[in-house]
Amino acid sequence: MVVIVREYNPKTDSERVEQVENSCEVGPNGELSLYTDLLGDPICRVRNSPAYLMLVAEMVVSGGDGADGATEIVGMIRGCTKTVTCGSKFSRNRFGDCVKPVPVLTKLAYILGLRVSPVHRRMGIGLKLVRRMEQWFEDNGAEYSYIATDDANEPSVSLFTEKCGYAKFRNPSVLVHPVFAHRLPISNHVTIVKLTPFDAESLYRNHFSTTEFFPRDIDAVLNNHLNLGTFLALPKGYIWEGPDKFLSGPPENWAVMSVWNCKDVFKLEVKGASKLRKGFAKTTRVVDRAFPFLRLPSLPKIFSPFGLHMLYGLGGSGPLYTRFIKALFGFAHNLAKECKCGVVATEVSSEDPLKLAIPHWKVLSFTDLWCIKRLGEDYSDGSVGDWRKSQPGLSIFVDPREF
Repeated sequence: MVVIVREYNPKTDSERVEQVENSCEVGPNGELSLYTDLLGDPICRVRNSPAYLMLVAEMVVSGGDGADGATEIVGMIRGCTKTVTCGSKFSRNRFGDCVKPVPVLTKLAYILGLRVSPVHRRMGIGLKLVRRMEQWFEDNGAEYSYIATDDANEPSVSLFTEKCGYAKFRNPSVLVHPVFAHRLPISNHVTIVKLTPFDAESLYRNHFSTTEFFPRDIDAVLNNHLNLGTFLALPKGYIWEGPDKFLSGPPENWAVMSVWNCKDVFKLEVKGASKLRKGFAKTTRVVDRAFPFLRLPSLPKIFSPFGLHMLYGLGGSGPLYTRFIKALFGFAHNLAKECKCGVVATEVSSEDPLKLAIPHWKVLSFTDLWCIKRLGEDYSDGSVGDWRKSQPGLSIFVDPREF
């Protein structure tokens, strides 16, 4: 048997890749597990990135006497690269005075969707896939590579930290809230305005460009067809007259949020639930639909395929800006209800005050683990030094293309 790592071929590999995906998503012994339906497009989670690659591991079994052997896809991996903010420095005017912070950029690679068929694990296939992908990263000029995984996923953590040279880096929180059958109320003291992609880009570059992981091609994100819009929460009576006037004299309190349509990229399904759990969830929905004025919490149809909206680029300013964030969240929930989504989700830094302000269900939310690796030592440390050793900031910018 020989394992060959090669580029994914959509014409011949799609069905076999889907079989491996399905075999990796089923939980053992009837435990709850999360199944991901990629809607027939194995590259969907990286397709919208500036540069991406998918590799498959194919096992070739010799037929003997020189005959061609049977082949089987036993693993796959996706990766993408982009330029992001890794820190900031102060620019100086012609008199040598520090004026304002400006972003320090680096080329970052991201590994996701690593899968190895359960019956072919502990054979070094995962390691082989990672190393081949990292070689592509280096060939494309990436300085750092990172992965996101569940801290409780010991095999994944062990592979990357013990065998591949990655170090634990950040622990953002994924906050998930179900979409109820009733609409959420929005404060009468807040006005919500939908920005054009151009206006949204101006606002984000002005206020978020020095935020860790902020993508340099934010314009591509905001103009993507999956982006449902950027929404600005303002005090009642404030009139939006464009980004220039807003940036030169913003109101005391304001908040911003963008919404990404993951529903058209993939769907999720919780498997392994008992009939009792399914029955309870159905009962909560029936009661919520029958008496929406009571605003009772209900569990969405998570035991059948459901879609989600991701909220990203959350931020704002002012002593009361978290109230404006909650108004935006209510707006996003109601939008997701109209689009028949099961949940809305966002991801924030473990240090971010928004972690406590954004409505979410703890039973559905979890802590992510990001691990990072420096791909080459011939890079200059630049203005921020070795990014791996930097302290976490108050916030991070989570790119929805990689959620």
